[in-house]
Amino acid sequence: MGQDRGKYDFYIGLGLAISSSIFIGGSFLLKKKGLLRLARKGQCRAGQGGHAYLKEWLWWAGLLSMAAGEGANFAAYAFAPATLVTPLGALSVLVSAVLSSYFLTERLNLHGKLGCLLSILGSTTMVIHAPQEEEINSLDHMARKLVQPGFLVFATFVIIVALIFILVVGPRHGQTNIMVYITICSVIGALSVSCVKGLGIAIKEAIAGRSVVGNPLAWVLLLGLVACVSTQINYLNKALDIFNTSLVTPIYYVFFTTSVLSCSAILFKEWEHMATADVIGTLSGFLTIIVGIFLLHAFKDLSVSLSTLAVSIRKDERPGPAANGVATHGSYELLRNDSTDMNLEEREVGLPFDSLSRRNGDMTAS
Repeated sequence: MGQDRGKYDFYIGLGLAISSSIFIGGSFLLKKKGLLRLARKGQCRAGQGGHAYLKEWLWWAGLLSMAAGEGANFAAYAFAPATLVTPLGALSVLVSAVLSSYFLTERLNLHGKLGCLLSILGSTTMVIHAPQEEEINSLDHMARKLVQPGFLVFATFVIIVALIFILVVGPRHGQTNIMVYITICSVIGALSVSCVKGLGIAIKEAIAGRSVVGNPLAWVLLLGLVACVSTQINYLNKALDIFNTSLVTPIYYVFFTTSVLSCSAILFKEWEHMATADVIGTLSGFLTIIVGIFLLHAFKDLSVSLSTLAVSIRKDERPGPAANGVATHGSYELLRNDSTDMNLEEREVGLPFDSLSRRNGDMTAS
């Protein structure tokens, strides 16, 4: 019965994690459209310290969508391990990319479609190899975990890094370096996930009839969650306002997920209960997702599709210059060799020869 209950909880957490990604992916689009509308109106932008987005209904719609997604994500942590729930956030990147291609005129080319496919395959691999047993089942057990030296060192390091970036690095380089605000969101996110996991356990205990209101740890986790989420929303807004959504989303995913997996390994120790094959499968799935996200966004400005790829292959196989006088690489070499032979012949007979000019990689007679 206990094993069946564990599998039941696992699939509930999986379903909640997937629905969370859908809501969160849509929230990025709604928030970005709201910020763009404010920019067109000449309002003080969030990246410059303005808060005019609080009067924009699209931004509030995005916030509500993100709240729904985070709520589902919150519940997912109560049923499934963080090692499973957090990496599935890659699906929100896919949702954001697909919706952006339709509503923000951001193209989804062949590389992007392959990236989506790889991200889905990587997520599936992680689901197959993720641990299906929980390590922490009560607030008392959570309290013992939180005071372990390993986690205390990790939490202290995270807080110090966040404060340095907020107080020193952010004011100087936040407007020009995309990593500044994303780093703040990512490292703080590791602590927020720990708070969410603890509160999820508290809710499960409350449902089971145990008293958690009088437990100080529950209130500490709640206050910590509010502080962490508020910080994340503030700096994520600044990053979205200044930089392209297609850059912010994947970079934030990689850094946030890496931070959470590190925290999970230190605090929850879910990795200790995994077989070697499952550890390798989980890491391979995560790396596959990263490669997919890289393909999804690194080459987004290239106009590449199956039809253009076929045309390009035919041009490479065809000798001689292509249409409009533009030569492919192989045709360029052939044309250059032919021109050299002609020049040698003209020199031998003493005839004048035309000078050759190179513009944009083409050989033309002037």
